[in-house]
Amino acid sequence: MNFKRFWTLLKARNREFFRDRAAFGWNFLFPFLIVAGFGVIFGGQSYTEYKIGLFPHPESQVRLDQIELPDTFRNMRYLKFIGFPTEANGLDKLKHHKIDFLLKSGRPPYKYYVSDESPKGYVLEQMFMASLVPPETRMPAEKKEIKTSAIRYIDWLFPGILAMNMMFSALWGVGYVVVRYRKNGVLKRLKVTPLTAFEYLSAQALSRIFLLMFTLTVVWTGCDLIFSFTVLGSYIDLFLVFGLGSLSLTALGLVLASRGTSEEFTTGILNFISWPMMFLSEVWFSLEGAPQWVKSAAQIFPLTHLLKAARKIMHDGAGLADISLEIIILSLMTFAFLTIGASMFSWNK
Repeated sequence: MNFKRFWTLLKARNREFFRDRAAFGWNFLFPFLIVAGFGVIFGGQSYTEYKIGLFPHPESQVRLDQIELPDTFRNMRYLKFIGFPTEANGLDKLKHHKIDFLLKSGRPPYKYYVSDESPKGYVLEQMFMASLVPPETRMPAEKKEIKTSAIRYIDWLFPGILAMNMMFSALWGVGYVVVRYRKNGVLKRLKVTPLTAFEYLSAQALSRIFLLMFTLTVVWTGCDLIFSFTVLGSYIDLFLVFGLGSLSLTALGLVLASRGTSEEFTTGILNFISWPMMFLSEVWFSLEGAPQWVKSAAQIFPLTHLLKAARKIMHDGAGLADISLEIIILSLMTFAFLTIGASMFSWNK
């Protein structure tokens, strides 16, 4: 590998990005607008239904006819009941805003948990208490406090927005750009130079990773000044996880760029990959209560494991040892993507 050729191409790719003012500005503006929209307009809440956890329950699917609940509460619309085997399992999901209300199944007196940081939890609490009327026949219910500090929904959402922005930037900034170069004959002209495929792909990947992490730092700093995000773990660990995630997503972009010749076809493939990843990787909402096959399908996406690791560091104070499984999976995915992309890469149409 010739470092001089590599460095020349790396600088050229970075200058191309920074000189494209529309793309450069949108990479910063887009995630900030999303965070501001959820944080200001909707108050950090965007769920479409109320999720209620029931414990102890051996399965996640709940048959309400087998559960002791007030009839009024049981028959309310827009309520989704999810079973948890233990109280600790339910509390963990409640703390991370994957459910809105946690209730112990069985006969009165009822015991329930609700987060004071959750507006929907407050609404569910009022609905549940109202279902115990009339006053003369009110059945007792006991409210329990969450021992750990509650997590704001905006804190849960923010890493998803950053990861989504990284995903689109990596896939489109590498996959689409390289295909456009191939179609316009730029790669064919580069082939007659001393530049090797390894040097070219390495420069493209490193340039994109640098831009992704630079954008991440700027967006994080700007949003943190407004919303004051809580990070219980190490910022260094969080930076390393996002760096590994950006490498994995960039490697996936190289796979898409290795053979494509049509910009239209590449656009379709990029949408086919990015949109399911955005909805199944828990960017906007939790998959708690979804069918098991949906949860299993989400595991094939690098974005899923990136967000798991990032949220564990931010919300649980996890270290690198605690997220070793996610790190291993992301590393294996990165190696597989790089191997496939390098072996399939072609300069020509």
